[in-house]
Amino acid sequence: MAQQVADYVVARLNEWGVKQVFAYPGDGINGLVAAFGRTDDRPTFVQARHEEMAAFSATGYAKFSGHVGVCMATSGPGAIHLLNGLYDAKLDHVPVVAIIGQTARSAMGGSYQQEVDLQSLYKDVASEYLVEVNVAEQLPNALDRAFRTAWTRRAPTAVIIPADLQEETYEPPQHEFKQVPSSPPAEMHSVVVPARAEIERAAEVIGAGSKVAILVGQGARSAAREVTELAEITGGGVAKALLGKDVLPDDLPFVTGPIGLLGTRPSYELMRDCDTLVIVGSNFPYSQFLPPLDQARAVQIDIDGTMIGMRYPTEVNLVGDAKATLAEIIPLLKPVSDRSWRETIESNVSRWWETVERQSTLDAKPVNPMRVVWELSQQIPDNAIVTADSGSSTNWYARCLKFHGSMRGSLSGTLATMGPGVPYAIGAKFAHPDRPVIALVGDGAMQMNGLAELITIARYTEQWSDKRLVVCVFHNNDLNQVTWELRSMGGSPKFEDSQSLPDISYADAARCFGLAAIEVDDPEQLAGAWERALSADRPTLLDVRCDPEVPPIPPHATWDQMKATAEAVLRGDPNAWHLVTQGMKTKAQEFLPGRRSGDGE
Repeated sequence: MAQQVADYVVARLNEWGVKQVFAYPGDGINGLVAAFGRTDDRPTFVQARHEEMAAFSATGYAKFSGHVGVCMATSGPGAIHLLNGLYDAKLDHVPVVAIIGQTARSAMGGSYQQEVDLQSLYKDVASEYLVEVNVAEQLPNALDRAFRTAWTRRAPTAVIIPADLQEETYEPPQHEFKQVPSSPPAEMHSVVVPARAEIERAAEVIGAGSKVAILVGQGARSAAREVTELAEITGGGVAKALLGKDVLPDDLPFVTGPIGLLGTRPSYELMRDCDTLVIVGSNFPYSQFLPPLDQARAVQIDIDGTMIGMRYPTEVNLVGDAKATLAEIIPLLKPVSDRSWRETIESNVSRWWETVERQSTLDAKPVNPMRVVWELSQQIPDNAIVTADSGSSTNWYARCLKFHGSMRGSLSGTLATMGPGVPYAIGAKFAHPDRPVIALVGDGAMQMNGLAELITIARYTEQWSDKRLVVCVFHNNDLNQVTWELRSMGGSPKFEDSQSLPDISYADAARCFGLAAIEVDDPEQLAGAWERALSADRPTLLDVRCDPEVPPIPPHATWDQMKATAEAVLRGDPNAWHLVTQGMKTKAQEFLPGRRSGDGE
């Protein structure tokens, strides 16, 4: 029997090592769906509840596996639904290939049902590589370039395959000048190192500093050992952009944690007081959280030359692999003898964790959301993977979760879209079926799309050797992050019609889908709830009733700024006095004296 184009596509995905395709069916990809049915689950067709969730799952899979993620959708509405997840991949520099159906070629241009100009629609999100395949001979080149470009450029790419072509007989390209064959699929590895003269310039700048600050992003993940060595030699501290939270563990005494609005006070102080800045694999965009522009000499290392030198007046810009570049710089540096800067950093970090503990254990009505994550930190396994959604819960992931061991974590860093927490967790489980995964999700994101994806979790649980997938819902009946943005940025009280959410039981919904569920409305129940969830033999939802008035106070917030927010709140915010009191109590923990060795509880 002759091979159809759709069969060839699926076979080529296997040759590229694709283990699963996150997708949703539709008649625009009927030929491809049928081909998956003839492959004996190689690769697995993972059915999401919505195409956007398929794209998020592919992005999460790519982030945690280190391989290209693949998603697939039908023409028209299916292709449109993929876009948000693909933009998340684009903005976070994640390799994803989207395979999309299209109206039959003979119907194009006739205003046919579900006909959408996909090339115009996708020309931005898949700007690195976008192709519509109109004859069988275009394959395999089109597919191969999509994979190679996604991997090389760390970006989403898209291949559009019309419905009628999928069911035609596959004809390989002939060896003629007008047609293009393709090399066999293979992983590509290269290491880029800057010129020796630039390495020496960077070493001179770094070596001249007495107060070195290092900022790492996700591009430094492969260079954890080298970043640690650089910090030890220079006596510097390491702050982390959110996408780089898992680059170094938080139990290293010189790691100051996240930076920015969702950051820590030690990171703020590190940048405020340093005289030298080394940026490794990060495009952190908020220059107001970096040193004053005339204060520090700076070096930046990034594999992408188009993203370098944009956020700070860096003196030396090194385009290269972070690990290899640092390995060249480090032998040129001499260890600093004056460790007073390092001692200050470590003291600030130690005091910060004491502050976070005090803030997390403050009374709230009913549960302090900071404590939810603080208690998780006490029990989370060394090899856990954590996904976080966008919302006020992101603050607690950033500040309160103490990474250790080989933990991994990620979120929608640049697009900061709501909704990826649960599908990211699904992608993570397919990437590492033998590791526990925890998703930290607000109730707004759960109502937006997380509830439906609990069905996907239930469906595929048996494919994961370690069945622990915990979805923790911060249940406060409020679109909390926007509420706080209204208060602190807009000077406006909470607008109930916009911000309040319908109250439902997320635990009951999880049980309906066949998952375990635990409800918590007392802070003293949290430790036991996490223990049960992390030792369960199936996916579990943790439904925690949280106080929406615990403020995500930025590390640089002054009492005057908090007073201005309080005045805005008192002009008409419901629960105004509780909110103001909670904010004052939380901020006050930063100014309490730290514990001394030998102090009691």
